[in-house]
Amino acid sequence: MSGLDGPGDRYVVGVDYGTLSGRALVVRVGDGAELGTAVHEYRHAVIESALPDGGVPLAPDWALQDPDDYRDVLRHAVPAAVAAAGVDPARVIGIATDFTACTVLPTLADGTPLCEVAELRGRPHAWVKLWKHHAAQSHADRINALAHERGEPWIGRYGGKISAEWQFAKGLQLLEEDPEIYRRADRFVEAADWIVWQLCGVETRNICTAGYKGIRQDGRYPSREYLAALDPNFADFVAKLDGPLLPMGARAGALTAPAAAWTGLPEGIAVAVGNVDAHVTAASAQALVPGHLVAIMGTSTCHVVNGSELVEVPGMCGVVDGGLSPSAWGYEAGQSGVGDIFGWFVEHAAPAGASHERLSELAAAQPVGAHGLIALDWWNGNRSLLVNHDLSGLIVGLTLATRPPDVYRALLESTAYGTRMIIEAFVEAGVPIRELVVAGGLTSNRLLMQIYADVTNRPLSIIGSAQGPALGSAIHAAVAAGAYPDVYAAAAAMGRVDRDVYRPDADRARAYDALYAEYRSLHDHFGRGGDEVMSRLRAIRNAAVDGAAEHGTATLEVVG
Repeated sequence: MSGLDGPGDRYVVGVDYGTLSGRALVVRVGDGAELGTAVHEYRHAVIESALPDGGVPLAPDWALQDPDDYRDVLRHAVPAAVAAAGVDPARVIGIATDFTACTVLPTLADGTPLCEVAELRGRPHAWVKLWKHHAAQSHADRINALAHERGEPWIGRYGGKISAEWQFAKGLQLLEEDPEIYRRADRFVEAADWIVWQLCGVETRNICTAGYKGIRQDGRYPSREYLAALDPNFADFVAKLDGPLLPMGARAGALTAPAAAWTGLPEGIAVAVGNVDAHVTAASAQALVPGHLVAIMGTSTCHVVNGSELVEVPGMCGVVDGGLSPSAWGYEAGQSGVGDIFGWFVEHAAPAGASHERLSELAAAQPVGAHGLIALDWWNGNRSLLVNHDLSGLIVGLTLATRPPDVYRALLESTAYGTRMIIEAFVEAGVPIRELVVAGGLTSNRLLMQIYADVTNRPLSIIGSAQGPALGSAIHAAVAAGAYPDVYAAAAAMGRVDRDVYRPDADRARAYDALYAEYRSLHDHFGRGGDEVMSRLRAIRNAAVDGAAEHGTATLEVVG
């Protein structure tokens, strides 16, 4: 925290909804000083094995959440952050939120989540599907195949494939696995828009999630004819998505009396349109200038960059007009597992008592390539460039001499190789990358940051805030409240970045070039048709788990 409270100061609140918790941050409008923060953990965390209270078991690759956990962030984290800041709530002029995406839920026409309808609470499809719900891969495959067969013009904007994580794949899964819930769902809404609905009582949609996660391009969604070709009963799906569409930084409405009671903020203050946690961070990192790529590194990594021209980049998550900020083409790519992979190793594969700090210290002492390993960073599937969540992790080169720090370093390196592939795909397609800025909790791992600089052979700038998404939301709140004319001006005044904190070492960069070539060889072999063993193993696993559950013989807890 920094700065002193002045008698004429005004404040905004940014609320960042992550995978396991929500964070509120109180920020001074004049200079972006962060004055108070608080975190509230979701009571139900991620629902992966069974619905709450001993409910229905879930199949592999499911990931659900309880929407009331999101309201609890407003009830607990926002008042606590304001108290920690020591500011008068009456001087707060706006609030904005950001969310993981695609995190989506079915609701009634008034926004009531279907999982809060008593008779539907035991139906898994009535709940929020978290971004990492990957059980709709087969539906995404059909969507992609039909789009290419019909020559749909929008498919190229998404690198040739839409993801199993996105609205249409999850919606098609909903229709075909629980038609009654699909029929009862008047609206199918991103959590980023739903929480804004809760705050201001008005349904809105933001162009960011509509474009990147909802296949909305050139002012329209996929045609009714295309959707009917997927499934005749899917023809009406767009009607569940369509709503007032607003640009980034716009005012969605005013804080309602109930929401004011939850948050302790003044009724009537500005509520900004919803946003995505990664995309909103570009503002806080002062990276809205074309060519400044931000890698937001946490449990997963999202890569976003503005471009001045429209091009189609194979394997990207999408390009959206105004998706990051007005008057620019916003590009998105991503890796589905990063911090989650490191966490998995420490929690489940490393010796008891191992820690990230100790493993990083031991791994840092190794010369590049000394462990003799290459890993593929697909523990949670591949988002870019392959867009296939049936893929899985791989480590090549293990011997009886391999030790935990060797594997740990190989896993760190694998995610850096994945980022390098994304950067190279952008550049080869005509999207210049002039600066690489890293944000998120993993910036504190100095070894990891140096590996990224060496693998990409680029200097790394580091965002100047530990709360990049929350600060980005606060910047958008200031724009929605009228304190700045646009996001560019607000980001210049309130954002912060430390330039070229990590610089590549020439010798290490050359050594990584050789290892990266091996990574690319494995990547293409297992990811581009050389061998489908990963998909076959996934199918065998799912069949075994489903069969065990059906016959009541499961002896292991399976997490999706």
